[in-house]
Amino acid sequence: MANYMVVFITTSSIDEAKNLGRTLVEEKLVACSNILSPVHSIYQWKGELCEGEEALLVLKTKRELFRQIELRVRELHSYDVPEIIAMPIIEGSEDYLSWVESETR
Repeated sequence: MANYMVVFITTSSIDEAKNLGRTLVEEKLVACSNILSPVHSIYQWKGELCEGEEALLVLKTKRELFRQIELRVRELHSYDVPEIIAMPIIEGSEDYLSWVESETR
C-alpha cells in the first residue's frame, strides 16, 4: 500500500482548484481530484496573520509521481509557496488502488 498516497493542495479559489485538478488528471499525474470548498484558512504569512477562504484539492496518486506533481503545481499555482503535502495510503480497497495504478503514468 505504501506505493500510493493522497496529496493535499490549497488554492486561492475553486476555479484555480478545478484548473489544477483537471490538468493533473489529464496529464495522468493523479487518478482523481476532489475539491472541497470553501475551506476557511488561518495562517501566518510574512509576519502577518491571514484569514480567508480557499479551496482544497485532494488528489490520489502513486508515490513515485510526487516530485513531478510538485513541479507541475509550482508552474501553475498562483501562490509563491503553495501547500503541496502528501500522506501515504496505508490501507485501501484493492480494486480502487488498481484503478489508481491504471490511471496514472
